[in-house]
Amino acid sequence: MRYYIERRRGVAAYQQIVEQTKRAVRAGALKPGDRLPTAREAAETCAVNPNTTLKAYRELERDGVVELRQGVGTFIAATAADRSHAPAVESPLYVELAEWTGRALAAGLVEEDVRDLVELALQERRRTTEGTAGSGTDERHGGRK
Repeated sequence: MRYYIERRRGVAAYQQIVEQTKRAVRAGALKPGDRLPTAREAAETCAVNPNTTLKAYRELERDGVVELRQGVGTFIAATAADRSHAPAVESPLYVELAEWTGRALAAGLVEEDVRDLVELALQERRRTTEGTAGSGTDERHGGRK
């Protein structure tokens, strides 16, 4: 696992490490028993303080994604597989998304633009789904759905 920290993204470095690890587990790229880089190794490749990596690893441990083994290393927990479904990379939709991403980058978009477009599409999907979710109350939306 190699982490990449985007400084302009406005998300703390430790949180990006957490997100990237969870994403790799969900996608099936990391499996139970896989060893993560040491805090020092990850810190060197990301140009962050080792304490940043340790903070991320502690959060991942709290979430049940990794197991910290004193003097041995940090490993993907057996329970992490329970959180994932079939690896996303095996989905035919992944192929379509990978092709679309390639076209977007070839058209001049940068990775941050691509991420923003996907997030906007997800937000729109949530908005339209919430709007058609039937009647009733929902505390998050001022008592209305």
